[in-house]
Amino acid sequence: MPRTALYAGSFDPVTNGHLDVVRHAVRLADRLVIAIGVHPGKAPLFSADERLAMLDETCGPLAREARCELSCMTFSDLVIEAARRQKADMLIRGLRDGTDLDYEMQMAGMNEVMAPEVLTVFLPASPMVRPITATLVRQIAGMGGDVSAFVPAPVAARLAQKFAGRAGA
Repeated sequence: MPRTALYAGSFDPVTNGHLDVVRHAVRLADRLVIAIGVHPGKAPLFSADERLAMLDETCGPLAREARCELSCMTFSDLVIEAARRQKADMLIRGLRDGTDLDYEMQMAGMNEVMAPEVLTVFLPASPMVRPITATLVRQIAGMGGDVSAFVPAPVAARLAQKFAGRAGA
């Protein structure tokens, strides 16, 4: 039976940490669905369509290399409901440190109560990407810093374009 995994997040922007999780997730699943959480109260730097394009551009090659089907989508309800709609039997969660583990264990417990048929799989971040967060990447880029070590090249270019003329302001 084919395995479908769902990896949810804001991906604002896509970072090398996200790619690290995807690199491992495509080895576990036959189909990986990357789901962008869209919440009306949040004002992301990149639109949902921009984030979908970045995910497809940066994660597509990883999935193809692993022979894993990839799709990207948005959702605005519970992640477990998005997983059910996609017929996912796994939720993929990346862990950078103990703080992530504490939070993710709580979420996994709640999700298991709501959807016992969906397994949460934790993937530890590789050492080189552990300090990377999308929040820090946005802050560095917004202040004119070089983010090329933290994001794929196409994302760095989009960040530079987004902040052109605003650095140091």
